[in-house]
Amino acid sequence: MHLKSTINEEFLGITQEEARELEETIEREFAHWAESENCDIERIDNFYQLQQLALLNALLSGDSFALMTTTKRIGSIYDLRIELVEADRVSTPDAERVNPLFCEGVEKNSAGEVIAYHISKFHPLSFQDRQPREWVKVKAFGEKTGRRNAIHVMNRERIGQVRGVPFLSPVIETIKQLGRYTDAEVLAAVINGLFTVFIEKEGASDDIPLGESVPEDMQVDAEDEGSIELAPGAVIDLGEGEKANMVNPGRPNPNFDPFVMAVIKQIGAALEIPYEILIMAFSNNYSASRAAILEFFEVIKMYRAWFVADFCQPIYEEWLSEAVAKGRVNAPGFFNDPIIKHAYCTAEWNGPGMRQLDPKKEVEAAELRVEGGFSTRQRETAELTGTDFYRNIKQRKREEELLKEVRGNAGQKRQEANADNRDMESDPDKDADRQDTEEEETEE
Repeated sequence: MHLKSTINEEFLGITQEEARELEETIEREFAHWAESENCDIERIDNFYQLQQLALLNALLSGDSFALMTTTKRIGSIYDLRIELVEADRVSTPDAERVNPLFCEGVEKNSAGEVIAYHISKFHPLSFQDRQPREWVKVKAFGEKTGRRNAIHVMNRERIGQVRGVPFLSPVIETIKQLGRYTDAEVLAAVINGLFTVFIEKEGASDDIPLGESVPEDMQVDAEDEGSIELAPGAVIDLGEGEKANMVNPGRPNPNFDPFVMAVIKQIGAALEIPYEILIMAFSNNYSASRAAILEFFEVIKMYRAWFVADFCQPIYEEWLSEAVAKGRVNAPGFFNDPIIKHAYCTAEWNGPGMRQLDPKKEVEAAELRVEGGFSTRQRETAELTGTDFYRNIKQRKREEELLKEVRGNAGQKRQEANADNRDMESDPDKDADRQDTEEEETEE
């Protein structure tokens, strides 16, 4: 998600030109911090990569945590650093197991307000788990300033919920069973493909017993003497009185694909993901595929709004506070009134645009929405391409100026060439003199 500053110029009493200039300054300063690894306490990822990591862990574990610390570094203008914390490390200390104000590492006061997070110094499943576990208490907000110290990325589904639920939790059992069924069908198809000939004999035989004719390097379960090995094109002798009864397994199963697709549709419905998106196959008509994309994009926008509110916006507000305090951004009254601070901190966060099946139709629809006053060019640009309208306009202006210059130079050269041709046609003596001069130069 990329920042688009939208300060409230009417409340702040500044002109639109001043507001736009301030927004450009904020976006430029924020890009300097966000695009550098200095924003990461581990100095590995930039801010956009941290977003991806925080969201991925929130979906896998149910929630994720981020600490906002300050550390001075050489060559870094800003001191704000983001430290991501894995959800498994946030747990209740052993001494507080029976404390009703603790819930899986989250501490609340008697009013139900989250006041602190307790973070284990190492992962509970790491090799250090043999050592006595230690926890660090991080207060959610500073006692003097009231500013955030920690961010909890979680999509709550119930009142009073303090820890998140993994994204796949509603369908995890179904996915596991579907995987087992798929493995069984694949194995059955493989066995069916191993054409084997059994030879029956009336008398005793000294040939290799059943299941031992397969070379050891090709055996699947050589350690189990009770298992019977099969191999492609095997010819097996049967003992006296033994008879092989062939059973047709009916593989490949013609009902495999319809059954799997039915299960996938149920999984997609539980996760609010159309099955076309889930299997990345748009085999239906245009209207059905577009409806699936639109429906899924609505879900994406909901998750974006949640993630921006929990992660992006709090970090941006903390960064802007430091930028104003350092004098990098001129924001009068920023620390005097929380409402003034909010007017400076308002912003939009834009991500990648929605996939277009028919770009021409989508652009025409966007133009109609803008002309009818139902939307703005900035919003349509962000939704269609994920870019900024004002930056696009500036880039287009530069491109048009360059094209005008190139076309002007080409036109001037063309006019000069045409003028020379007209002069030669109007004065044949001059052309003859020019030819004589060229011939003399050639002879010399």
